[in-house]
Amino acid sequence: MEPTRETSGNEASQVSEALATRRWEDVRALLSQRHPSDIADIIIELPADDEGIVFRLLSRNAAAEVFAYLPYDHQEGLIESLTREELSSILDTIPDDDRTRLFEELPAEVTRRLLRSLSPDDLKQARKLLGYPPNVAGRFMTPDYVAIKPGMSAREALDHVRLHGQGKETLDVVYVLGEAGTLLDDVRIGSLVLSDPDTKVAEIQDPALVSIPAMATEDEIVHIFEKYDRSVLPVTDDAGVMLGIITVDDVLDIAEREATEDIQKIGGMEALDAPYDEVGFLSMTRKRGGWLAALFLGEMLTATAMGHYEMEIEKAVVLALFVPLIISSGGNSGGQASSLIIRALALKELNLGDWWRVFRREVTTGITLGSFLGAIGFLRIVLWQKLHLADYGAHYMLVGFTVWVSLLGVVSFGTISGSMLPFLLRLLGFDPATSSAPFVATLVDVTGLVIYFTVASVILRGTLL
Repeated sequence: MEPTRETSGNEASQVSEALATRRWEDVRALLSQRHPSDIADIIIELPADDEGIVFRLLSRNAAAEVFAYLPYDHQEGLIESLTREELSSILDTIPDDDRTRLFEELPAEVTRRLLRSLSPDDLKQARKLLGYPPNVAGRFMTPDYVAIKPGMSAREALDHVRLHGQGKETLDVVYVLGEAGTLLDDVRIGSLVLSDPDTKVAEIQDPALVSIPAMATEDEIVHIFEKYDRSVLPVTDDAGVMLGIITVDDVLDIAEREATEDIQKIGGMEALDAPYDEVGFLSMTRKRGGWLAALFLGEMLTATAMGHYEMEIEKAVVLALFVPLIISSGGNSGGQASSLIIRALALKELNLGDWWRVFRREVTTGITLGSFLGAIGFLRIVLWQKLHLADYGAHYMLVGFTVWVSLLGVVSFGTISGSMLPFLLRLLGFDPATSSAPFVATLVDVTGLVIYFTVASVILRGTLL
């Protein structure tokens, strides 16, 4: 269980006190039984001058693990305070995929210093990983895996794993490679252990081979892991040569980031490219202001529509009372439909070819929901009139029917437009998440007014209008 902020603060105070009196062994004792993530929390609480001292008191492996849990600003500060030898020792222990993401996040000058700290082999590997475009499988893979030959026996393969398995990302699966590194198969370590020692690797029965292309996108990576229910998968190039592996912890990070971006877009803004606290004021304003301006301009059409029906409102002021009710119901129904379809598209439950089936279903749903809400609105008007809680005039029954029919039309339109916009955006090559609830609500606000006053002009003609 992670420590609370108060707990980590108390431990940080103890460490700081021990540092002040140069009781190095006490510091080591305080940290020796803590999880690396807990030690990172303690370091964050310390003054900047003490962070480097604590880091130097950790073992090489512990320092590398703790470093991976630190926020990027603390990582950068430590990098500036460590010697080249200390930095090289840490970087040599950090997994290649985590090291690559560190390079991407830090300023260019700091990244260059990091690259200069790597050994020749690690430098070659880091530059190779950095050569892939952002957000593709090549950026998330690590070359730390164990490969065996198809002609090995199970006994020979296990001996090979014991000899070469130290420090690898995972040993759950080993990979059978042919000439020039071509991926032939993967074998679970459990299958090797349970097989007859003399059985050839090529004869061991295991689930069918699944691999990820190096240029696969983040969405494709997550989909493949979900579809085949794997904890680790190999990455290959176009020729089938194995390049590395991606483990499920990386996929969970990808899925979390993708879900966060979709949620932010659904909220009516541009997705943030960093945690909330790390986004600068100007960047936050730009990402939120653009969409707000677009939505504001859209809402101006609502004022235009209201102005167009100014005469009707003057003749029947009672109609204005129900404008918020009408347009908010349409926006709510559209937002519901939009959210459902966006998520279904993201989970591959629906594809573009399903639009007609969705359309027919949402038409029925919209009519049903609109009728239901309309009935509630009608009963509310009649009840309030009978109980003398409001006075809607002598033609209150017609006003009630106007609200009923208007809600039927507006909710149906909101449901249909909210469900079809994600398909349209996907067809045009855009992210469906951008058909956010605020965008749909703005669209339905304008059309809702048109529907409402059109219905009113028909039902109330010759009475209030």
